[in-house]
Amino acid sequence: MAPSGERILEVRDLVKHFPLTQGIVLKRQVGAIKAVDGVSFDLHRGETLGVVGESGCGKSTLAKLLMALERPTSGEVKINGVDMAKAHGGDLKRMRRNIQMVMQDPYTSLNPRMTVGDIVGEPFEIHSEVAPKGDRRRKVQELLEVVGLNPEHINRYPHQFSGGQRQRIGIARGLALQPEIIICDEPVSALDVSIQAQVMNLLERLQNEFNLAYIFIAHDLSVVRHISDRVAVMYLGKIVELGKDVAIYERPSHPYTQALLSAVPVPDPEGRDQRERIILQGDPPSPADPPSGCRFRTRCWKAQDICAEQEPLLEIRAGGHLSACHFAEEHDVIHA
Repeated sequence: MAPSGERILEVRDLVKHFPLTQGIVLKRQVGAIKAVDGVSFDLHRGETLGVVGESGCGKSTLAKLLMALERPTSGEVKINGVDMAKAHGGDLKRMRRNIQMVMQDPYTSLNPRMTVGDIVGEPFEIHSEVAPKGDRRRKVQELLEVVGLNPEHINRYPHQFSGGQRQRIGIARGLALQPEIIICDEPVSALDVSIQAQVMNLLERLQNEFNLAYIFIAHDLSVVRHISDRVAVMYLGKIVELGKDVAIYERPSHPYTQALLSAVPVPDPEGRDQRERIILQGDPPSPADPPSGCRFRTRCWKAQDICAEQEPLLEIRAGGHLSACHFAEEHDVIHA
C-alpha cells in the first residue's frame, strides 16, 4: 500500500552502545558494542519500510529500541511527534499501544500454558480501557476471525496449531490494541515457503484494512521486496542505503547492497549467466571495534584512502536515493 504522506514515526540519530566491562568486583568499562550507531528514518501511515542486512548488523536491536524494550544511548524515537525514548510510566504505557510487534518464531513466542484466548486477550489486561472485561471474549473471537482462524478455537493451546496458524495468533495479539505501527521481526523466516506466502498476503490485507504502517525486518531480500514500499539496508549498526524498493532493487548504488542482491537466487539459467556475482571477502568487523571511516571498506572492492579517513554521509547520490558511499554509482541488477 502506498503511504498517505502522514508521518507517524520519526527516528533521528538513534544510538545504542552496550558497555564492555572488565573486573569481577570493581567493573570498569573498557569499550562498547556499537549495535546501532546513528540511524535516522521516517515512517508514514500505510507504508512498509523493509530493513535488511546480515546477522549482527543491528536490525533486532533497532526493533527493541523502537519498542522501548531498550533505552537508547542517544537519539530520538518520536511517535506522532512525541519522543518515546524520553517517556516514562503512564506516558510510555500509552505510547506503547501505538507500536506492537510480531515475533520471529511462532513456536517460542507463544506461552504453551496459556490458551489462545488468554494469549490474544493478554494486552487487554494491561490496557483495560481498550476492552472492558465483559467484552474481551467477543473481542478475542473477532481478532481470531480477522486473521483467518476459527473463533471457536479460543480455548485451544498453541501446540494444537500449525506454525502458520501460530503466527496468525501472534498477529492477532499484535492487532489487539489497535496500533498504528507493527514491527515484523522476520515473521516468516521460520515457516515453510507456501505458508510464508499466506502470512505475507494476510499482512498486506490487514495493512489495507486498518491503514497500518509496518517496519518489516528480514534477511530474505525477495520477501522484503514483495511487501515493502521503501527499503533500508543496514551494515554494522548503520543504514548504508535507503530508498524506494524499485530503486534499491533495480539500481542499487552502495557496494554492499549490490553484493547482497547479487546473491539472491535466480531461477532462470540465462538470468544467472548474465548476472555478475559479487563475492565479499572476509567477515563483518566486530561492532566493538568498527573500522575508521566507512565501516564497509574492509570488504569493499572500491575502497580507497578517503574511505579510511572520512565517513561517508547518507545522502542522495547516483541512482537518485540515499546512499553512504564516496564512490556510489548506479548498478543495474538483472532479474529473471
